[in-house]
Amino acid sequence: MSTRPRTRLRAAGALAVVAAVALTGCGRDEGTPASGAQVEATKVGAGKATGDITVWALGAEGEKMGELAKGFEADNPGAKVKVTVIPFDAAHDKISTAIAGGQTPDVSLVGSTWLSEFAATGALDPTPTDLIDENAFFPGAWGPTSVDGTSFGAPWYTETRQIYYRSDLAKKAGVTPTADWNWDDLKAFAKGMQAKGGAKWGISLQPGGQGSWQTYMPFAWQQGAELVDGDKFTFNTAPMQEALDYYASFFTEKISPTDLAEGGLETGFINGDIGAFVSGPWHMGILRDQGGAGFEKKWAIAGMPKEQSGTSFAGGGDLVVFKDSKNRDTAWKFVDYLTQPEQQQQLYELVGSLPAVQSAWDTGELSTDPLLKSFGDQLQDAKSAPAIATWEQVAAPLDDAVEQVSLGKADAETALADAETQANGIGFGN
Repeated sequence: MSTRPRTRLRAAGALAVVAAVALTGCGRDEGTPASGAQVEATKVGAGKATGDITVWALGAEGEKMGELAKGFEADNPGAKVKVTVIPFDAAHDKISTAIAGGQTPDVSLVGSTWLSEFAATGALDPTPTDLIDENAFFPGAWGPTSVDGTSFGAPWYTETRQIYYRSDLAKKAGVTPTADWNWDDLKAFAKGMQAKGGAKWGISLQPGGQGSWQTYMPFAWQQGAELVDGDKFTFNTAPMQEALDYYASFFTEKISPTDLAEGGLETGFINGDIGAFVSGPWHMGILRDQGGAGFEKKWAIAGMPKEQSGTSFAGGGDLVVFKDSKNRDTAWKFVDYLTQPEQQQQLYELVGSLPAVQSAWDTGELSTDPLLKSFGDQLQDAKSAPAIATWEQVAAPLDDAVEQVSLGKADAETALADAETQANGIGFGN
């Protein structure tokens, strides 16, 4: 899952995507898939679902899982779903402990950056391709479920990042984002918001700290960067250096602040001190709630700038079935039910979480609200972290490199070389 504040998206709704907590090192050796080995998934039985399953559900989505389960039970009178809601900040360790102790539920929601770690323990059941269709999902959402060529889950909801900006200040400054703007255009836009728009800061970016890789990496991906090559991490490459130099220039040129207090982003954007920032769809609800009447007319959303591509970050939550499930067929049928377009729409209506299934965007508010639609369009070009077991550990030195260069304490080549050395010392966890 990705780092972001907890809030609501519609009238208070929200995507429940939160930073993963530290790895525990828990796991089991038996059944752990070998690196590069594909695992065959057995088929799901025909007919209605029957019997009981237990489901661990997380956060705001989890609180509504029981309501969605009622529809599944109505369609399958012989099945019963028991949902247990777990706080996000406790979920990673609870699942790790359950895997180590052989006490897993049938189904659980997991963060997209956790899945490969749990798959490496051998605890997850491969996704039955006869039931779950990869092509139904956004590629950026499906990607984290695939480990060494085998999928171990199904995306339930997704998110990506775009650029929020004060449209009234942009109009005053005479600067406007375009569909094909590039890095130079973004820099000129941010400077214009300061020089003529009246903003103290042209744009707010994350100057380091936990999860800052999620804001930096889209720029690196836009230059064609790859984080992994074979069995090595490739942090110290020309595209990565160029992107980090560009990213850090917003701080060294005093276009972006380095020390916002908690809540300062929203306050600064609303009062006009901050002209723009990069974030996900949950910020629509925050701005509508905190900005008050009339403020919605003062801001808009633009897509990420395009160099070789216009790639953004993709995060979200995935549904997994555990190998120890005593009722595998019903567990996967429940996952299939939750990822149908109708239930994806219902989850959005209940909580505001964006569907991972592409066809769910073809009807209703998701197809008519231009702001929501823009996030759906951005999902067509979005990437997530590599599907490796140790990513949460490996991301820490990359976060540090972003901070060192953004704060002027190191040059990009030195910082990324150090991060790459640390990452390769950690390895893939195979």
